Amino acid sequence: MKEAAQIVSWVFMPLFIPVYAIFIVMYVPSDHYFFNPNCIYYLSLEGKTALIFRFLLLGVVAPGVSFYILQRMKIISSIEMETRKERTIPIVVMFFYCLLLYSYQGYEGEMSPFLPKYIYSLPLSGMLVTFVFFFLNRWKKISIHAASAGILVGFLLAFAVQHHDYQMWIIAFGFIVSGLVMSARLFLNKHTLFEVLLGWAVGSFITFIVNILYVNQ
Repeated sequence: MKEAAQIVSWVFMPLFIPVYAIFIVMYVPSDHYFFNPNCIYYLSLEGKTALIFRFLLLGVVAPGVSFYILQRMKIISSIEMETRKERTIPIVVMFFYCLLLYSYQGYEGEMSPFLPKYIYSLPLSGMLVTFVFFFLNRWKKISIHAASAGILVGFLLAFAVQHHDYQMWIIAFGFIVSGLVMSARLFLNKHTLFEVLLGWAVGSFITFIVNILYVNQ
């Protein structure tokens, strides 16, 4: 069971979740473009490839390299960031890359104003979640894994309620992933029940509200 919990923790690492989220809404059919211009499903193949590349580069590769450098400099002991003190700088790093991704997407939006708004609202959600976590981290070692699972659910829920035709099994998938992730963190004794529930609640609530408000502005 410990090995399974570790596999779940690695497969659903916080860095990977936004990529999974954007990939899902790209390839699960939703409203026709003419009824909802924010349908990512109808982006061109070139647009989807470029978007995934940006999310991988600024959301996974660059932060991963940064965390490796922090570990080599002994600022953090491991990628797991076991203590609250270790998490402060990595949280700031993640905020920076979310800001960079959001800013780059905004630049792309100025060049192509008809791009779906979700490509901006997702990194904006990440910015706000990491901003809140910066302060919560001073009080409790809130589960970042659980928060990222909450981001997945919040994003998919916001996407689904703003589309007339969407496959709702995807929402169930998000909740199943959340359950697996939180159970894994508890089984590995990385967090208390309160820490995982609070992390999930913060991630899902902020992401849902941001995506609802941003897309409808």
